[in-house]
Amino acid sequence: MAARVSDWYFMNGNNIEGFRTQIEDVTGRAASYNRKLQFGVNAFVIVRDTEEEALEVLRQIILHADPEAVEGFRSQVQFAGKASPEQEGMWANSNFDDLVQYNDGFKTGLIGTPEQVADRIIALKKVGVDLILTGFLHYDEDIRAFGEKVIPLVREKEAALNRVATS
Repeated sequence: MAARVSDWYFMNGNNIEGFRTQIEDVTGRAASYNRKLQFGVNAFVIVRDTEEEALEVLRQIILHADPEAVEGFRSQVQFAGKASPEQEGMWANSNFDDLVQYNDGFKTGLIGTPEQVADRIIALKKVGVDLILTGFLHYDEDIRAFGEKVIPLVREKEAALNRVATS
């Protein structure tokens, strides 16, 4: 349906290859209708000075999750997935840790140092992602750090890649 009537296709968190597969599939379907879509992904962002610090924040989020709420969500999406044509739905391959962030935002992998997160954003863009819908634990301070530390790195790295490509 997205290929036929939408301008955007939003995806739950996934790995790079999973995103590439979805984008190629939907792009091919859209082409049969002479349409071109843009692609967005869900991501939960944890940027810290070290990868270990970022992973510890992730561990703490998962440790303090409400198991009843996560399992309730899991049962509902599994039930809904049975009604899909594939009989599995979007969350079929999601485990408890993934479902703590309801749209699989941890899977997107924007967790680590500013450099690691910037590299991951560039990798997402290379497979065709146009927009990243971000979530943060401590919104005010984490989004500020993202804007001050990650976005400039993405711009610098992309400019360097463009210079290499045009030289």
